[in-house]
Amino acid sequence: MNAIAEPILTRRLEALLDQQRTAFLSQPAPDLAKRRRQLARLRSAVLAYRDEIETAISADFGNRSRHETGIMELAGIIQAIDYLSRRLPRYMKRERRHVGLVYRTGQAYVEYQPKGVIGVMAPWNYPVSLTMIPLATAIAAGNRVLLKPSELTPRTSDVISRLVTEIFAAEEVAVVLGGPEIGAEFSRLPFDHLLFTGSTQVGRKVMKAASDHLVPLTLELGGKSPVIVSRGQVNEQTLNSIVFGKLSNGGQTCVAPDYALVHEDDRDRFVQAWLETVARFYPDGPTSDDYTSIVSDGHHARLLALVDDARQKGATVIEAGLNPERSTTRVRTMPPTLLTDVSDQMTVMQEEIFGPILPVRTYRTIDEVIGYVNARARPLALYYFGSDTNERDALLQRTTSGNVGVNNTILHVAQDDLPFGGIGPSGMGAYHGIEGFRAMSHAKGVFIQGRWSLARLLHAPFGKLADFALRMTLGRPRK
Repeated sequence: MNAIAEPILTRRLEALLDQQRTAFLSQPAPDLAKRRRQLARLRSAVLAYRDEIETAISADFGNRSRHETGIMELAGIIQAIDYLSRRLPRYMKRERRHVGLVYRTGQAYVEYQPKGVIGVMAPWNYPVSLTMIPLATAIAAGNRVLLKPSELTPRTSDVISRLVTEIFAAEEVAVVLGGPEIGAEFSRLPFDHLLFTGSTQVGRKVMKAASDHLVPLTLELGGKSPVIVSRGQVNEQTLNSIVFGKLSNGGQTCVAPDYALVHEDDRDRFVQAWLETVARFYPDGPTSDDYTSIVSDGHHARLLALVDDARQKGATVIEAGLNPERSTTRVRTMPPTLLTDVSDQMTVMQEEIFGPILPVRTYRTIDEVIGYVNARARPLALYYFGSDTNERDALLQRTTSGNVGVNNTILHVAQDDLPFGGIGPSGMGAYHGIEGFRAMSHAKGVFIQGRWSLARLLHAPFGKLADFALRMTLGRPRK
């Protein structure tokens, strides 16, 4: 069995890592056919386990629509696997590189070879897709993989463990189950690469632990992603997209809009449009079968505290979508909450929210918006709604974020050919697309010397031929 449950000792983790590394060294670079077979097995297993996945996730959260799981998780996994499988021949092909005149007739190329054993630490908010897409990427790059799913979604982690055990041998892919202490031990293992998805706070600890073995990292973190609504752009399309991005998965999405910057002339219109759109999306309010609960009591309490802090410091709290005819409250359910009259002294404007709360600030000019965004940590995503190309280009050129969505929210994550990742406090490195394949591969540069080369003239003993070669490279000496 390749799933290890608590309690577990460090030496057992190390033994599992050693097992995979030994297997990798005996067969270091699987060919295209094998990688495609592994991806095909993973694809079939995800579809076969679909009902179990949907049921487990809903039970772990308290409620999550099977449609939301299908759209936000399963569809993305299948798309990513198909994308990788189609493009593997091109990704695996050697890249010819330029050879300078002095070194001709030599040949230079880059060969992308598997790194070895990849560690994947997955979060709870999208527990299947944020495990399986990194897994598929690592497999496509030819690696062995150790997975550590989140302990906050134990039923889903158990399904992931059974799925992986069914289709992979332990020396290919294995799952480690356990709580934070197991995660800490996992992050200290001498992997050939480690991908962590989670909070910035925990990401710092993971990076520190990985530094003991100089393990290269991909950190997918979070932050406060702004949504900027241009003047006069409060309309149905804009609000549909913002509500979708903010309230999918109950707001528990790393790229969800964290706060809105709305022109001061449009604030009241924005509030009214928000209320109308939420009512249309969730006609039964927070008790709607399509509305996701908060994952744990601790996270629920933290969100309530954010709202209370904002209220005490002068914010107006507007709860949307409440339906008096359905007053029964589902466990850990929080209504879509809009906050106006917010200030930077409120905790909700200082911490990533990760829930169905949207603070709204007003602005007068785009320069004010750019200054506000740049005065804060670089976000994982930035969203702009508007048709003013000058405004849009100013935002794109003068701000830095992981990714940008124009007239949409969160859909950039579904673009398989785009890299996905943050910068600074919102992350390090990227995956998806060719960037993901290369992140989990070693780009090995190879130079093959030809029979004839001017470079041979640079060897001692030096003479006129060396002077000639230097003139070819550096030009004539100045007098």
